[in-house]
Amino acid sequence: MASTDTYINPVYTRYMADPFVLRHANRYYAYGTAPKQADGRHFPVLESSDLINWQPRGGALIPPGGDEFWAPEVAYQDGLFYLYYSVRGLEGRDHHLRVATSKQPIGPFTDCSLRLVPDEPFTIDAHPYRDVDGTWYLFYSQDFLSQDGDWRVGTGIVVDRMVSMTALEGKPQLVVRPFADWQLFQSQRAMYDNVYDWYTIEGAALRVHNGRYYCFYSGGAWERENYGVSYVVAEHPLGPYQRVEGLPLIRSIPAQVIGPGHNSFTHAPNEEEVIVYHGWDAEKQNRLMRVDRLLWNGDKPIINGPTWTPQPSFSSLPVAE
Repeated sequence: MASTDTYINPVYTRYMADPFVLRHANRYYAYGTAPKQADGRHFPVLESSDLINWQPRGGALIPPGGDEFWAPEVAYQDGLFYLYYSVRGLEGRDHHLRVATSKQPIGPFTDCSLRLVPDEPFTIDAHPYRDVDGTWYLFYSQDFLSQDGDWRVGTGIVVDRMVSMTALEGKPQLVVRPFADWQLFQSQRAMYDNVYDWYTIEGAALRVHNGRYYCFYSGGAWERENYGVSYVVAEHPLGPYQRVEGLPLIRSIPAQVIGPGHNSFTHAPNEEEVIVYHGWDAEKQNRLMRVDRLLWNGDKPIINGPTWTPQPSFSSLPVAE
């Protein structure tokens, strides 16, 4: 059994996919994809002081309609919390990006009645990022149906500048599209009145290191063993991004962790860089939240995970006054 000086993944034992962690006012708040909560809201909210011990705080989003809710992320600006998410079945549409607001990190969040990318038929996995100059950008995933060069057909990531917290400039730039065999989602998949070998890159999460922009992503099939995390690199949030060849940084460990991915990043109380991600349990019954360390070897990121054995704990944040 782990002592108080160690912890063991997963750090939360209820279904908590696509975990995003916000550090605000000396607390951590986690939001994730899961079934509707007991209070009728979507997206569970957890609270912690140490990234290891988490307390449920109910659901985040007052449902505006729709039947599928995915991948929440929260940004804070000028006294308001903005929850970005995708929903299917609202207004007769497939999955599309929306935003909701709250004055508190635990919600409730109220939908702003806006489609952030109205001209795309399918958009998911919004990731808001604030650069050092104060400019906000939104990374998100959309579908590409043409095989351009060695890009594969499927879901990829773009980035657009935000002109406000609820509006995009409308000039998305390519971050990365599928390009490798391990990113296969499904062979001969029926999509858009056609049949494709469909590849997927999703779940953008930006990290800056030595002045360079690392966009981490998850590739492959979220419910299978080939799902994992890799990255691309640029000199500016809008790119162009240079892709990295080879196998993902974190990938399945048979009989232990299946399909690790869709991560976010934060800093531990001691300011260590930390990756928060989900992974299926060995029985593939639940996607569970996991926390491991992000390390650097020069300009190369190294993820210490997925782990399932005792790891050194983090200290706790002080209680905000």
